[in-house]
Amino acid sequence: MNLSPVEARVLGCLIEKSMATPEYYPMTLNSLVAACNQKSNRDPVMTLGETEVSDAVDSLRYEHKLVAQVATAGSRAAKYRHTVESIMPHRDRDLAVMCELLVRGPQTIGELRSHTKRLCSFDSPVDIEDTVKGFIHWEHGPLACELPPGPGRREKRFAHLLSGAPPVEESIASSAIPESADSSHSAAGDRLAEISAAVEALTREVEQLRGELQDLRSRLGES
Repeated sequence: MNLSPVEARVLGCLIEKSMATPEYYPMTLNSLVAACNQKSNRDPVMTLGETEVSDAVDSLRYEHKLVAQVATAGSRAAKYRHTVESIMPHRDRDLAVMCELLVRGPQTIGELRSHTKRLCSFDSPVDIEDTVKGFIHWEHGPLACELPPGPGRREKRFAHLLSGAPPVEESIASSAIPESADSSHSAAGDRLAEISAAVEALTREVEQLRGELQDLRSRLGES
């Protein structure tokens, strides 16, 4: 499997909304476009058009078998749901971690713990690490891999493999950085991730309302 960046973003958004806002799931194409282009909870931030998202949905449906179209009562607009249960474990914790890897890219255990709070509760960092290790050693083939620490950092990072093997960035050797300075950098990075997660939680409702408004406009246009 080798999902494109747009396909990975679409799949991640479907997983995210199925957990964060199940009342608005499955999703219309308009809602998916809005979700893909969110400025919160995304790295990198994208600006995708309806055609790009529609093409990605079609590829995920027909080529990768990871998306299905569903009919819902009272709506003439096509809606879509993910079918990742066909390729990976699908407990809430598995879905939450894979979602964050898809919409944010490689992350440390600390970053994953901060970012998954909005989707699923983990008792400790060990639970996050166990979930990631489950992906790495998945019986049908690895779904994630471990990467070297980023420049100036000591923590290992993890990335999904649904888009193939990620490029390995050159990292600064830990021996070249004083341990005290590196530890300070690490603590600051984790604190920044927590603050970022709190800010994103406050802005999430705005993004959701934007998608709902686009849905409403679409329905009014059809009636």
